[in-house]
Amino acid sequence: MTDTARPLPPRDDRLARAIALPFHRLLDRIDAGLAAGAIEADLPDGTHRRLGGRAAGPVAHVVIHRWRALVRLATGGSIGWYDGWEAGDWASPDPVPLFDLFMRNRRTLGSSARAGGPTRLLARIGHALRRNDPRGARRNIAAHYDLGNAFYAEWLDPSLTYSSALFESADDGLEAAQRRKLAAILERTGVQLGGTLLEIGSGWGSFAATASAAGANVHTITLSEEQKRHVDALALPNVRCTLTDYRHVLGTYDAVASIEMVEAVGQEFWPDYLNAIARMLRPGGRAAIQFISIDDAIFDAYASNVDFIQRYVFPGGMLIARDRFAALAERAGLDWRDEHRFGQDYARTLRLWRERFEAAVREGRLPAGFDARFVRLWRYYLMYCEGGFSGGGIDVHQVTLVRR
Repeated sequence: MTDTARPLPPRDDRLARAIALPFHRLLDRIDAGLAAGAIEADLPDGTHRRLGGRAAGPVAHVVIHRWRALVRLATGGSIGWYDGWEAGDWASPDPVPLFDLFMRNRRTLGSSARAGGPTRLLARIGHALRRNDPRGARRNIAAHYDLGNAFYAEWLDPSLTYSSALFESADDGLEAAQRRKLAAILERTGVQLGGTLLEIGSGWGSFAATASAAGANVHTITLSEEQKRHVDALALPNVRCTLTDYRHVLGTYDAVASIEMVEAVGQEFWPDYLNAIARMLRPGGRAAIQFISIDDAIFDAYASNVDFIQRYVFPGGMLIARDRFAALAERAGLDWRDEHRFGQDYARTLRLWRERFEAAVREGRLPAGFDARFVRLWRYYLMYCEGGFSGGGIDVHQVTLVRR
């Protein structure tokens, strides 16, 4: 044997290396796309890799138990990554930094974490069947919001406000921050004592209660039978709640409010939504809108795919491309004014919701019928969303639209 000769590795070792090689190449691509933050990964072949680490950012710790996790990621994107988590193909002591990293590096990662091939095509076909025409919208809303009022009551704040809170300081509690958000929306509407206000998307009545207490006459609309049942039970003065699609509302109002409802509209129907607001507002009337956006730079890739939330949590959902949406608003005769962004407040809101959700699970307070798989799905959903807002590629906005 010469000095440079090396013994051949055992045959099974060579096979293991051959199997691992394409997965390390995929990890190489992810490594190259991590401009900020890092992933510490323990791999099935017994190796450890640090991906990224070139600039400051979150550090995520991930254990890949089976190479199949990376197959799922490469073919199924965020849907496949969730499927792998549910199947035990990968694990993390805290997945939030990982989701943060994927979003924080959204532009440099490119298609590394997006579905491709037949998986993407099948997902797109399924999503297309969930379009938000009047019949589909009611079905999609029911799938998410009609899980039961008792379910949401166990982990939302007492007002059952299911949208981002607006925090003022580190000492703010969730309830105070939700009241501040509702007051900010009401102020944007400019509605006066005795004025008429349409709310598109009732939620569980917290904004209707806020507007009613200020002396407004409120018509609040929803497609969720569970939400309508709850709002009716509140018996709020000068509040009428109906099961009505926004496209079918008649009449004119002094003001309109819509808090995180437009994400259930879908890109195809953005013009219908904005034209409906313009039609229902008196000249000079104001609409206060709170909406969730995704970075315009990645919107086309997002819109041409189907993500984990659309597949498993909110059928028919679609985040907003802010610039395109604003242009459509202007085209509808609505001036875009006084925009405020507060995405990190949403990350904080989601963290507080998750803490309350975990406490409800621990204490056995969730209603009967929600099994362990459902609990894991919603745990993942809350972590996924928190990481998305923390990473900055998803944001939440309040804006005032004024009818010309």
